[in-house]
Amino acid sequence: MNQQEKALAFAALHRKGDPVVLYNIWDAGSARCVAEAGAKALATGSWSVAAAQGFGDGEKIPLALLLEIVRLIVGATDLPLSVDFEGAYAEDAAQGAANVAQLLDAGAIGINFEDQVVGKGGVHAIEKQASRIRAIREMAERRGLALFINARTDLFLQESDAARHAGLLDEAIARGKAYAEAGASGFFVPGLADAGLIGKICAASPLPVNAMMKPGAPDLAALAAAGVGRVSYGPFPYRAMIERLRAEAEKIYQSAVR
Repeated sequence: MNQQEKALAFAALHRKGDPVVLYNIWDAGSARCVAEAGAKALATGSWSVAAAQGFGDGEKIPLALLLEIVRLIVGATDLPLSVDFEGAYAEDAAQGAANVAQLLDAGAIGINFEDQVVGKGGVHAIEKQASRIRAIREMAERRGLALFINARTDLFLQESDAARHAGLLDEAIARGKAYAEAGASGFFVPGLADAGLIGKICAASPLPVNAMMKPGAPDLAALAAAGVGRVSYGPFPYRAMIERLRAEAEKIYQSAVR
């Protein structure tokens, strides 16, 4: 498939109630492993990509290095690749779109694009974030690419008290609708783990909704029943792999000390 065919195939995988499952990867090796396991598409997690290279999350990995990793992942399999691009390495709409263009040059066909103000806290005003999404969509259209923009709201991630998540529902729904009008393809609500609230967002959203698996989250069947169109795993695959690596290394070195 060429890049446009991959983009269209990726979009078609997002079906309400029958979600595409993305077990997030971080480099070419993990991409090939997940592809061989039966994945239909690939998606990076920003935390994992950064950690695998010794950086913290929050656009701390240099953009040039991230682009090289994307090129290597694209070359490792024939599957469509969505990249967790955080805030597009820019608050300015035009610069963000230019940075996404570099991702497209590297072969990506989708992005996660979040509304948090990276490194400063809080979230962008709805109007500002919509303008940033619009600039990215217009850039992709000029290239003739059906880029999948997975518009992420950080409202729930930034509220650690799950008891307060119901109070954020109206704003989240408003953001989802505004992002859809600006050209987003999907709506991502990481941090939200209540199946009932997720179902309400799915019912109100004009876009396929992406929920993230995490400890305490509903299982895949419950998320499908709630109407989600995409399920991703964020940093948890990488963390599980690192914990296994650490445990095995500790066994070896503790044995060696004895």
